[in-house]
Parts: sequence; C-alpha cells; structure tokens
Amino acid sequence: MAGVTPEEGAMTNETQRVDGTRFYALDAVRGGALFLGVVLHAGLAYMSPPAWIVNDPSGHAAVGSLFFTIHMFRMSLFFILAGFFARLLYRKRGAAGFVLDRVKRVAGPLVLFWFPVLAAIITVLILAALKANPALANQPPAPPPPLTAETFPLTHLWFLYMLLLLYAVCVPLRGLLAFIDSGGALRRAADGVFGLVIRWDLTPLVFGLPLWLLIQVQPQWDHWLGIPTPDKGFIPNALASAAYLSTFVFGWCLHRNANRLEMVRKKGFLNLFSAVALTLAAQWLGGHQAETDAVTGGAWRALYSATYVLGLWSWCLGLIGVALRFLDRPSRFWRYMADSAYWVYLVHLPLVLLMQYLLLDLSAPYFVKLPLAVLSTLFLSLLSYQLLVRYSFIGAILDGRKRVLRKRQTPATTATV
Repeated sequence: MAGVTPEEGAMTNETQRVDGTRFYALDAVRGGALFLGVVLHAGLAYMSPPAWIVNDPSGHAAVGSLFFTIHMFRMSLFFILAGFFARLLYRKRGAAGFVLDRVKRVAGPLVLFWFPVLAAIITVLILAALKANPALANQPPAPPPPLTAETFPLTHLWFLYMLLLLYAVCVPLRGLLAFIDSGGALRRAADGVFGLVIRWDLTPLVFGLPLWLLIQVQPQWDHWLGIPTPDKGFIPNALASAAYLSTFVFGWCLHRNANRLEMVRKKGFLNLFSAVALTLAAQWLGGHQAETDAVTGGAWRALYSATYVLGLWSWCLGLIGVALRFLDRPSRFWRYMADSAYWVYLVHLPLVLLMQYLLLDLSAPYFVKLPLAVLSTLFLSLLSYQLLVRYSFIGAILDGRKRVLRKRQTPATTATV
C-alpha cells in the first residue's frame, strides 16, 4: 500500500509501513485528490451564477454541480490521510522528532509561501477587476481591510495552518492518554469499538455526528457550501473545526488499526454507490445552482445536512476502498504525483487564477475553457516541480529528503581493429 497528501503524510512523504513497504493505494488517493483540487478551483470561474475573483462569461450551472460534488469531500479526504500519516510519522520519530519535522515541512512552507501567494492572488484580482470595469483605473484604490486576527487572509494555505492546530491538539492529548492509560487497556478497548464501527458500516454515523449536530445549532448555515472554508482568521470556524478534527482523528485511529483497511477495501464500491446517491439527493434537496442565501434551522436543514454529511463520509471511504482494491501496487505515475503534490498544492491557485484571466477573451464554451485552465495549470506546476524543486533544497524541505539527479549513462563503445 502507499503514500499521502495536500495535502501528509498530507504534507509529507513519510508513507511507508514499518516493514518498509509503501501505502501505494494512498499515493493514488492523494494524487487524485490533488487533481480534483485543481479542477475545483479552475471551475470557480465557470460557475453560474458567478462566485469567484475571475468570472468568465461562459459560466454554466453544470460546473456548479461539479464544484458541489468535489467540495463535499475533498478536504475531508485530505485530513483523513493527514491523520493516518501523522500517526505513522509519530510512531517512527517520536514526539520530539515529529514536532521538528512538522515545523520544518508544514510551518516553514506556510511562512515562506504565504506572502508570494497572497501577492499573486491580489495581482490577478486587480487585473480581473480592471478588465471587467476599466474605469477603475482612474479611481484611487480602495483602502485595504484592517488586518486582524479575525480577518487575516490565510488563502488556500489555511490547510497547513489547520494541520498545525490539529497537531497542537492531538499530539499532547496522545501523550496524556499514554500517561493515564499506561497499561494500554483503554486504548485496546477503543480499538475494539473502532473495529466494530468499521465492521458495521457505522463510520459516517459515528464520526459524522459531531458535524451534523453542530450544523443544527448554527444561527445560519450556507447549505450549498457545506463546510465553510476557514481561509480567514486565526480561529477556524466551528463547522470546519468539527469536520476536520473528526476526519483527522479517524485517520489517526485507522493507522492504529491498519488491519481494518481490508474492511474499507471490501466495502469500497458500496460506499462509492452510496456517495453518488447521497450527492444526487443533496443536490435535489439543495438546488443544482450555487446558492448564497444562508438557511435557518428546521426539519429541512436536519434532513439536508444528514444527506450532506453521510455523503461526505461515503465519498472518503469509497475512494479509499476502491483505491485499495485496484491501485495497491507500485506505480511510477502515482508515486510521482504523490511526490509533487505538495508543490502543486502550494502554487496551483495563483496559476489557476492566471489561466482563468488569460482565457477571458477566448470565445469558447466552458467545457473547452475549463479543461484548458486545468491542464495548463497542471503542466506549469509539474514542469516547475521537475526543473526547480524536485532536486533542489526546496524539494528536500517539502519531500523530506534530498533527491539526486541521476545522469543517464551512455553505453561504452568498444574499439575494434
């Protein structure tokens, strides 16, 4: 089996078992989820009604349905992987080694890349605004919003910040639990309960319950977006905290009970079928177009949110299960995608915005522009990874090891008389 991320593992290449073999299937899951992230952000420009920095006139409601589906599960899937490989790394390096590794490979890139990413996003935002309204060029720029703990723009690097918060919560709790339960009886009992949850297909109910309950008590909830993206401020919103803490803890527990992966594999198709059915039901209940009106409580919210949360978990379990069934073997393609995932995650959003902006004047439908934006972003991201990152000090930081570029040997020639 295989590697991780983002998104660890979601942001690391510590993807090996104790015996040295990789979690190959999870390399594929990470690479696939990375690709879906590029599709999701590229698709924002082609939704109808518009809801993005760059709003292309070719927008269509079908892109909204695509966005809805990907957004439902993608980040939760990454946090499952993050929890799984966080425990693997913790077991391998211990508490001190874990903290040092995370500071280097998560906190470091967050600090290093935050300003360049934000500057690139603001640049494209200004260009897009001027294209939509050229008269703005003759007006003084609006004052920037005040920078506070509540408004700090984390951009898409919020994932790294959230990981650091989860590490800060879960690692000390793990140490406290080990101190209290020195004999391991409580943890063995918890393992037994976890095994029953997996065996009886109760994972979406048990691990999705905190998020569902929290949705019910929100004064208002933007149902179409589901889990609000915590990309502003240093204190994540309650729904994102509940969703990603529960998925991270599930991933951590799954690594502790890695023998349960076989059950996840066997039920992959069933969970995938459930995911499709629940997604269709959620879109039927919530509308096929992007809705920005927040809704209050009531029976409708309870039913819709149950459909949404169960669909989220079904997608995660289904994709992991199907990958374990078909992709649990060495693959140079998926290994490369997993290795490059962190870099592509860091740089893809500014590139997506640039491609969306450059395609504004192209007279073509959304089903032409969207693939062009996705493929050009992936091409530039992977090209820069290969030429500038993979064998450099940046790659050593992101991937956790220094790669050596092997020169292709030329066959020796033999002189004959």
